[in-house]
Amino acid sequence: MGRNIRKRRSPLAVRAIAASAALAIGGGGLVWANFYASAHEKNSTTNTTKAAGAQVATITCPDVGQKLSNVPKQARGEVDGELATLDQQITAAYQRLATTRDAQTRDASFVQNSILTPLKQNRSVILDRIKLEINRVGGKAPGWLDGLSNCTGTPADQTNAGGQNNGGGAAASPSASASAGAGAGAGAGAGAGAGAGASASAPAGGAQAGNGGQAGNGPVAADFVDITKVQANVPAKARTQAAGSAGTFTSSCGVNANKKFNTDNVIVAPGVTNGAHHLHDYVGNQSNDAFANNDKFAAAQTSCANQGDKSSYYWPVVRIQNGTQDFDQNNDGGGKELNVGQIQQVRQAQIKFVGNAKSKVVAMPKFLRIITGDAKTTTNGLANANAHWSCTGFENKVQLTAQYPICPRGSNVVRTFAFQSCWDGVNADSANHRTHVAFADAQGNCANGFKAIPQLTMKLVYGFRAPTLTNGQIKNAYAVDGFPEQLHKPTTDHDDFINVFDDALMNKMVTCINSGKRCK
Repeated sequence: MGRNIRKRRSPLAVRAIAASAALAIGGGGLVWANFYASAHEKNSTTNTTKAAGAQVATITCPDVGQKLSNVPKQARGEVDGELATLDQQITAAYQRLATTRDAQTRDASFVQNSILTPLKQNRSVILDRIKLEINRVGGKAPGWLDGLSNCTGTPADQTNAGGQNNGGGAAASPSASASAGAGAGAGAGAGAGAGAGASASAPAGGAQAGNGGQAGNGPVAADFVDITKVQANVPAKARTQAAGSAGTFTSSCGVNANKKFNTDNVIVAPGVTNGAHHLHDYVGNQSNDAFANNDKFAAAQTSCANQGDKSSYYWPVVRIQNGTQDFDQNNDGGGKELNVGQIQQVRQAQIKFVGNAKSKVVAMPKFLRIITGDAKTTTNGLANANAHWSCTGFENKVQLTAQYPICPRGSNVVRTFAFQSCWDGVNADSANHRTHVAFADAQGNCANGFKAIPQLTMKLVYGFRAPTLTNGQIKNAYAVDGFPEQLHKPTTDHDDFINVFDDALMNKMVTCINSGKRCK
């Protein structure tokens, strides 16, 4: 009988204090640089975040879960629990990094000896447990797991745009084409905005580096761009061919007016409280938490107007960093993990399923799980980034990946998501929660024998006042919730979906899309 994977919440330190020194990696050793005593300059009237003038470190660890694509089903529950423990360890280590700045200035070996070395040792123990769990059920644990224990300190100028300088050179998003209403760009072009806006956002004196924000770990001025100064970067959609499927199906599920929140992550960390380390908005299924199983999902209430849709749609909340302390200021996943500020309710949440330009679609399997985007791009890089930020009136022209837009008067911030639309035809999930689904290419082709399924697209519109960027300072910044070491970068945006349509409604969706109709 396997170990019970229900974990205790990791004890975290108090909120990070404003940093006074930063860790940088230079050559083969540790290099130290002083910067502003306060990375966050705020008062009750201006609520201004000042980007620090020098490098600020975060912790970079190999993402074990992404690499583990072949775990026997009998071991997945245990392995998921151990992967959640790795996340807890990183969070605690980052918290220690952020709260020991004075000690770091006095001792250049402090981070290596007191944070990174213990973290490596703790990770080694968990990696050994993962190997045991895989081998215990007759699998063969990969030998390369032993090489994933080491973590490093990374300067902020290497974390912008997922490990590259903010803007130029950012990798393209893998997103397939979405409907015009969803606003996501087709194919590789969806990520082009990462580079397009870089120069526009850099204040005088060059691009900003370092951490700021209400909790001292982002966002910073360089994370924002005036969208009116960004060139159009959204390519034309692929034209639907005769054999394609041009219909749509829309499900109206509200805007989380009943405020269903939690910091769980039932797809990646089932059975683990606070597995996400950040707060999620939920619409649709009302029983989603760390301990929900398929039976619980099927029996749940739903916020969707059509009661045949009990699917779960959820995403990290957006907060305005205006000095407000919201209800979770002292909670895990909230203020304890540096997700702070005033939580914003979406004004509109459009859920639309669209077809495929090259072929008809087949029904999704019940309880299919899909994650789009990557919550850890700051340390993973942009391979799985699928963030789309824009403004109303600009969605079909500009989509940003590596920066948050500053919208003009009368325009609102928009987040859009275009989910993977090719399915392997067998599995409702996979060990790393990615390999059972894939993106179609720009023409709509599904590779490797995968089948086209209805593509979920989501559009979230917010009504908050735009921040202002002046002389390298961002006032009333907003940011997406995330793991604390990810520095609240816009590239870390992501969205989750669990299909709980009943068979009749799923069949209606497929028929509508394949016949070119617009259905609800």
